[in-house]
Amino acid sequence: MAIGFETLRIAVLGGGVSCEREISLISARQAFDALKQHGLDVVLVDIKSREKESVRHELLSQGADIAFIALHGEFGEDGKIQTILEELDIPYTGSDPRASYLAMDKIASKKIFLREGVPTADFYVCEKGKPCDFPAEYPVVVKPYYAGSSLGVSIVRSREAFARAREDAFSIQSKVLIEDYIEGREFTVGILEDRALGVVEIVPHQGYFDFQTKYTDGQVDFVAPAKLPQPLYEQIQAVSLAAHRALGCRHFSRVDVLINKEGLPFVLEVNSIPGLTSHSLLPLSAHCCGIAFDGLILKMLLLAYHEKKHTQKV
Repeated sequence: MAIGFETLRIAVLGGGVSCEREISLISARQAFDALKQHGLDVVLVDIKSREKESVRHELLSQGADIAFIALHGEFGEDGKIQTILEELDIPYTGSDPRASYLAMDKIASKKIFLREGVPTADFYVCEKGKPCDFPAEYPVVVKPYYAGSSLGVSIVRSREAFARAREDAFSIQSKVLIEDYIEGREFTVGILEDRALGVVEIVPHQGYFDFQTKYTDGQVDFVAPAKLPQPLYEQIQAVSLAAHRALGCRHFSRVDVLINKEGLPFVLEVNSIPGLTSHSLLPLSAHCCGIAFDGLILKMLLLAYHEKKHTQKV
């Protein structure tokens, strides 16, 4: 199997310092196992600090030639670990620091979506300790502006519930995003090498696709590929790819989309480092296109390897 990096040491980065640490460890282990079974030189690196020199030392001590990033949330998806890897001249999977930051910052990404004509729900921003004035039309969605895995997300249907949801979100971060609630069906689309993969419908047994539902067996069904008219299926793929491109993402991502009752798509967010657990949706989206899990992991790594070779030539 001549793929170009047989002699390189591959560091799979997992764990991290965010509240998504345990999920990240699972993603990293599954990526590690997929690469290891191909006989590659792989080491699993548990990132336990956000301190730059500590992380640099860990990466250098492992002799990493290329990094597979399986870190979720803060110091994983926000461009900081990517910046360190660039300073060390270590190629890595996924988007560059700027695109990673923009995808993580829901306020920044939604502003770009609106500017670039990517359909997304109207929104307002509240800051901790400041008045929060917005048109009080319920229901609304309250969420931290800089977190993943639906942590701190609430669907609010009254003023009293809004106060509680806002405080829950503020317990995670100092800014809160308030979005118009779009009632409809939820879908997700994987992006790989600037191509939209299969559309997957997410069908929670009750409520919505929150953190507990995402990572607990038996609480949600996935329909892959989604059962939709072909024009709508392709429209969801098109807006997902447009969102990926609008933020400047590269190699891969996963885009979450809502379809309202009128059949119109609205982009929720772009995940620049999607999960790679048994519950994760990028592998399921890829499977719709005939791409097995280990093939997906190898492709993600190969894109990073080719990115480095292209940069060296330039």
